[in-house]
Amino acid sequence: MALDALTRLAEERVDHRFKGLPPDAEGLTVGELAAQRRNLFTDGFTTPVLALSAERLEHNLRLMETYAARHGLAFAPHGKTSMAPQLFRRQIEHGAWGITLAVPHQVRVARAYGIQRVFLANELVDTAALKWVAGQLDADPGFRFLCYVDSVRGVELMDEALSGASRPVDVVVELAAGEGARTGVRTEAECAAVADAVAGARTLRLAGVAGYEGEVPRADPERVRSWLRRLVALAVDFDRAGRFAGLDEIVVSAGGSAWFDAVADVFAGIPELSSPVLKLLRSGAYVSHDDGHYRELTPFNRVPEEGALEPAFRLWTQVVSRPSPEQAFTNAGKRDAAYDLDLPFAQVVRRDGGERPADGISVTGLSDQHAWLRTDAEAGLEVGDWVGLGLSHPCTSFDKWVLIPVAEADGTVVDYIRTFF
Repeated sequence: MALDALTRLAEERVDHRFKGLPPDAEGLTVGELAAQRRNLFTDGFTTPVLALSAERLEHNLRLMETYAARHGLAFAPHGKTSMAPQLFRRQIEHGAWGITLAVPHQVRVARAYGIQRVFLANELVDTAALKWVAGQLDADPGFRFLCYVDSVRGVELMDEALSGASRPVDVVVELAAGEGARTGVRTEAECAAVADAVAGARTLRLAGVAGYEGEVPRADPERVRSWLRRLVALAVDFDRAGRFAGLDEIVVSAGGSAWFDAVADVFAGIPELSSPVLKLLRSGAYVSHDDGHYRELTPFNRVPEEGALEPAFRLWTQVVSRPSPEQAFTNAGKRDAAYDLDLPFAQVVRRDGGERPADGISVTGLSDQHAWLRTDAEAGLEVGDWVGLGLSHPCTSFDKWVLIPVAEADGTVVDYIRTFF
């Protein structure tokens, strides 16, 4: 890993760019501020402020490391969830094979911080980006890069853009999750045509097959497993046809954050192929988990003996208006909280150093900079109280905060996570 680049993150100066940090910390480096171990609640942080739980973050990292190892899976967590190089490093330290990303900018961030294995879970036909990837491959023999292909036209565009590259770009044929799903080849016959186009390209190498089971229409356990069996069968058919000849390993990849138990089950049945199979899982939301969407869908709910992920985010916001006994407003809104899938959840109230459950309080809406709260008689809420909100969908939580405090259970801030969206 590029430890010098990660070290430089700690040398960045604290200033107005970073929401929620103590105003009197301006001019300190991030590392100096972290060394002070300030308390999130009593040492000058301003609301709203998003915090990651240090203990829960570590728990989630360890749990998925153990899960992947138990099921014989390589793990390339989707980094677009956090776009945080410090978390990339910790994921790799916890056994990740590499990092999955979605667009060229994200790959550039990963490379700037020393990531040596990147799975781009998307098609890539941008000429400038492809030339940059070729340059990275040429300059660094240790860099491994894979991306999707799902059309003959896309293969042709890639081959043209990569003309003159000294190393081929590894590609996997993306099998669509079904009619009406997102990207990917719809039929096995079309998959073969795309694979034939790759074989005819001077600058590409077919490395395997992949897809995303989260796009299966009307997803349920059987529909998801049925699609995964199609993906495995496609790999087997390609191998029998000699399409993977000469490979050191064959990539078979799937796995969002909602159905990775199905991926583990079906991938366990992949038969022996002509080369060893890299069974690559790509779940990413686990790193912070959440209090809504993924908390309901996590496979650990279906297989509780595997363990349980823990929501690691909490958005601290403050009551600024109490216009009636049934209504209150806090100072965090759409600019601060994920709201694309679920509204935030009121969890705890802090006053004068004490903390209690947010009974009788619910979030009913978000304005740009306000959360609308409905309050029952038991709420006991006052202007000035801090309200801790749980969030749904980490993919749209990280992107709203450039520098995120990592706090221990007592509020001691031990680190700061830098994001790049």
